[in-house]
Amino acid sequence: MNTQWTLDQATPHAGRVDALFLFLVAISVLVSLGVVTMVTFFILKYRRGKEADRTNPVDTHHKLELTWTIIPLIIFLGMFVWAGRLYFQMYDVPADAMEIYVLGKQWMWKFQHPDTGQLEVNDLHVPVNRPIKLTMTSEDVIHSLYVPAFRIKTDVVPGRYTTVWFEASETGNYHLFCAEYCGTSHSGMIGQVIVMPEDEYLAWAGGSPTGSQPASAAQAGEQLFSKVGCIACHKLDGTPGVGPSLAGVFGRPVKLTNGETVTADEAYLRQSILEPATQVVEGYQPVMPPYQGQLTEDQVLQLIAYIKSLGAEQGGTQ
Repeated sequence: MNTQWTLDQATPHAGRVDALFLFLVAISVLVSLGVVTMVTFFILKYRRGKEADRTNPVDTHHKLELTWTIIPLIIFLGMFVWAGRLYFQMYDVPADAMEIYVLGKQWMWKFQHPDTGQLEVNDLHVPVNRPIKLTMTSEDVIHSLYVPAFRIKTDVVPGRYTTVWFEASETGNYHLFCAEYCGTSHSGMIGQVIVMPEDEYLAWAGGSPTGSQPASAAQAGEQLFSKVGCIACHKLDGTPGVGPSLAGVFGRPVKLTNGETVTADEAYLRQSILEPATQVVEGYQPVMPPYQGQLTEDQVLQLIAYIKSLGAEQGGTQ
C-alpha cells in the first residue's frame, strides 16, 4: 500500500505504527490549536485600551480544573498503553521465526542464512508471509538497521547482539539503510530486502553455496569447532570434560561460580567464547583461553549456530 501521504506498508505492523503516529500528530495539532486559540483570545480580550475586568478576583472552578486534568490524563495513558502494546508485539519474536545473522561493518551489511549457508552483502532475500528474526552485531562501530517499509529500526552494536523481527506481507524490493552515522561512507551503507514468493525463495535458497563453503552456518561452525580445538575440552555426548558439555546447553539456565544463574543465549555464548574467564560455569576451572581477537564476528556466529544445533540434534541432554 502506498499513497502520496504514506510510505509503503509492507508488514502488518506498518499500518499499526502509522495509525499510532497519525493519532499522536492529531493530538499534538489539537493541543497546539487549543493553546494558540486561548492565547489569541486573551491577547484580544485584554489588549491595551480594551474594557475588561482587570481586578483578578479569586474564582475556583473545580469542575473545569478536573475536566482539563482528567481528560488529557485518560488520553495520554491511552496512548501509552497503545504504544506499549505495539512495542511488545514488534519485539516479541515468534517461536517459528526463521533466523538470519546480520553483521554490520564499515560500510556494508552482511547477511547469513544459517540453514542454507547463503551469504549476502547488502541484499537480503526472504520469503513473503513468514516471520524473520534478525540477530545482529557490529564488527566496528554502532550502526542502525532501518527498513522504512517495515517500520523497523534497531541499533547494531559492537560487542553484543540485538534482535528484531518482521513478517513481510507483500513481495517486492524494499530499501535498507544505516540510520546511525558511522563514518565517512555512512550514506553509502545501503541495501535492499528482496521479498519473494515462498516457492521462488526456496528455489533461490536451494542453490549451491559458492566455492567450498559449507551448506549451513552450523556446518561451518562444526568445522571451526574442531579447528580451533574446542572439541578437546567440550564433549558433545552430554558428559562433562575439562569444560562443560555443550549438548543442549542453548536456552538453558547455567549456574556460574559466583552464584549467579544466567541463560545460555547468543550473548552468553559469545562472551564465553571471547572472554571465558568472565563467566565460569560452576564446578569448572577458568582454564579456557580467550579467543578475543582470534575469531571474527562471522566465525563467532558460526560457532553459536553449531552449538544451537547440538540441542536440536541430541535432545538437550547435559
